[in-house]
Amino acid sequence: MKIHTCILCVLFVCSHLFSQEVVNRGTDEKSLSRSEYFSWINNTNEGPSEKQTLINMDFFEWLRNEYGMELDIYAFDAGLIDGKNFYGDMESIRFKQKFPDGLDTVYRKAQKNGMRLGMWGGPDGFGNTLKSAQRRKDMLVSLCRDYHWALFKFDAVCGPLREDKESMFIEMMKQCREYSPDLILLNHRLGLKKAEEYATTFLWEGRESYIDVNSSNTVAATHNRVGAMSRGHAPDLRRLTEDHGVCVSSCLDYWEDELVLQAFNRALILSPQIYGNPWLLSDEEYPKLARIFNLHKRFAECLVSGMKLPESYGEYAVSRGNDSVRVVTLRNLSWLPRTITVRLDEEIGLKKGKRVVCRMYHPVERISGIYSYGQSVEVMVLPFRSLLLSVSSDKCIEEFGVEGVDFEIIKDVSGKPVEMRLLGFPGTEANIRLTGVSDIEKVEISGKDVTKSVTRKNGVKISFLGEKYTEFYHRKLVELFPSSIPRDAAALYEATVFAADNNALEVRSLCRSGNTKIAQVKAAREAFFTQPAFINRGVWDKNLFDGRMNTFFGVSKIKGGRRIKGGCFRLDLGHSLFVDSIRIKVNNEYMLQPLMMAEGNFARISSDLKTWESILFLADTTMNLKIEKEMRYLKLNPFPEAIAEVEVYAGGKKLNSENFRASNLFADAVKCAGAWNGNFSLRQVPKGSYLCVAINGRHGIEGAYATLKVDGQYIGAASRAVSYPANPWENATVLSDSNYTYFFPLDKSMEGKQIEVFVLGYESDKLNLKPEVWITAYPIPYEEKLMKVYRR
Repeated sequence: MKIHTCILCVLFVCSHLFSQEVVNRGTDEKSLSRSEYFSWINNTNEGPSEKQTLINMDFFEWLRNEYGMELDIYAFDAGLIDGKNFYGDMESIRFKQKFPDGLDTVYRKAQKNGMRLGMWGGPDGFGNTLKSAQRRKDMLVSLCRDYHWALFKFDAVCGPLREDKESMFIEMMKQCREYSPDLILLNHRLGLKKAEEYATTFLWEGRESYIDVNSSNTVAATHNRVGAMSRGHAPDLRRLTEDHGVCVSSCLDYWEDELVLQAFNRALILSPQIYGNPWLLSDEEYPKLARIFNLHKRFAECLVSGMKLPESYGEYAVSRGNDSVRVVTLRNLSWLPRTITVRLDEEIGLKKGKRVVCRMYHPVERISGIYSYGQSVEVMVLPFRSLLLSVSSDKCIEEFGVEGVDFEIIKDVSGKPVEMRLLGFPGTEANIRLTGVSDIEKVEISGKDVTKSVTRKNGVKISFLGEKYTEFYHRKLVELFPSSIPRDAAALYEATVFAADNNALEVRSLCRSGNTKIAQVKAAREAFFTQPAFINRGVWDKNLFDGRMNTFFGVSKIKGGRRIKGGCFRLDLGHSLFVDSIRIKVNNEYMLQPLMMAEGNFARISSDLKTWESILFLADTTMNLKIEKEMRYLKLNPFPEAIAEVEVYAGGKKLNSENFRASNLFADAVKCAGAWNGNFSLRQVPKGSYLCVAINGRHGIEGAYATLKVDGQYIGAASRAVSYPANPWENATVLSDSNYTYFFPLDKSMEGKQIEVFVLGYESDKLNLKPEVWITAYPIPYEEKLMKVYRR
């Protein structure tokens, strides 16, 4: 009897402690994840505004209506109320100017779309009197009472929590959770003591994920997100951890691979979690974004329990789920495809069953097959990518899909036809069969009715147009070997720095994704790029050609726009033409510096990057460079700190500036210390292909550049990992001294032509390099057909 009583006592105490932890922390390790967007990088420390927030929320409303994507939390980041080194107030002039209706309008918008609000701030702000402490506490409690607040992100950037205020902080959190019992508190480097048990998470590794600002590659790779994808397991797979989510703002390629790992591998309490500017993705990518969120919601209950997989599964592989459903995430952080054997048994946490269904969800969707329990299935993980696989035994989750071909579900929303892309390589055929849908009314493939055949056992045959690939689209092409320094080394260098730019990383993302046809995306982009803080930082060369003297392009002072060896102003007109003159305007003598009024200076012009001619001009707030000859390129060094306008005249008329580009951080002429060279030709160029010139080794900061010659024409690399220096919107790009990878887009015009690759090194003591050239493609170069399934 005493033993039974003791056991009951122990169970009661454990249950009480467990429930108390939930009360204190707002949630526990087994709670379902909540998806979140937060606004850092969309705004910086100046803070959000009501107008811009409502536009952003329109974007998420569109995703919800169009693709069924649900966002649980929309969180304001820095500057809503508190800011760097200060605590604010919702009664302040500053807050009311930004949110004239208080939080009521954005709260109603969030409610309408199933979202709750959160905010960044500091843990203190209690002041030094009882009155000020009560005022601070009442304000934060009112957010939970009046707006059903979901999240506080308390950051040491605002200031620490004074030790003598911890009891007050604890009391405040208790009152907040009376109104929002599941309130999440993110602890960002606070160093809490007594109050630590009231924090839901801690910031894992103290890291953020703004690509090539807070996170970057340490190895040569096919894209810029490999460093972010290399993050391992959270301690003990703890879900009450915060990894700062996935930044969708810079270096966008392969964002989905990183998000899959964040959402399904770590599967933290906040996941999928994104921040920045997701409206900078291309129109074709939004179905994938929604699909990841929707799949996460679908598998939410399976994701709360996880196990690490053996080393044979690759780096940081994890299986999550229960006895009958497992969600497996794999990754490959190498240049070669990797085949991994997945055992369909307890090795991945699957208990014994009769049949096992395997389905891949990323990088494409594929019904891998039906197997007996205990069998194995082989999956190929592509280089520098992640893979998402579900394994279900017995009571498996039935879902719409297609057997016999890779596919991507674009849209699966109640009341609308299911839309999907059927994917295959050019010149191939497939027999396909529709599965997982019983209430079919009609099925169309590329507009053709295939209802009768697509659900039969033998299915329907489809073919994909185009020439069949003779080689795998991803492969190593050539190693580069040391060579004598080419006579045109200076022109090779200029070709790449003229191809590149020093715009803010978000501007590069906009150029990468192209124009949008979606009104909500367009509005969110415009709201971001036209906000005063972005314009006033002068971080876009477009400002030089907008006809406005109140905008400019300059060497940014925001946390260190970095000139390389003093920098050089470069102007590219897009093609060679006869130019009468070029006018360069600045707003005042201060912006003209380091040039001095009425002093003579020289600009240099060229048509071919090889031959340069000097042009004399006098420094002034309007500088008139008389050209009167053919040219395309201009270099100016020294140059004004901030240039307001550049005007080019020909035939007495001001030229259209649509194709003009400028940069201001790259070094002027630099002496080459070593060179590597190789050549090849390509019989086929699959769509989306690009060359990766990987410079393996330590070459020094900005110490190695790569350029192509195709039929004698110089072709520079417009992008690189790590990113070229930028005039920063939020913070400077990282400084890396090793393993750059230069990216060169390919097109059909290059098929069969001799392609010569040059790598130039500029530090004589860092020439032990091993450059090599790979071809790859993003996305996977499939042809596609559109399938629509109409339900009754």
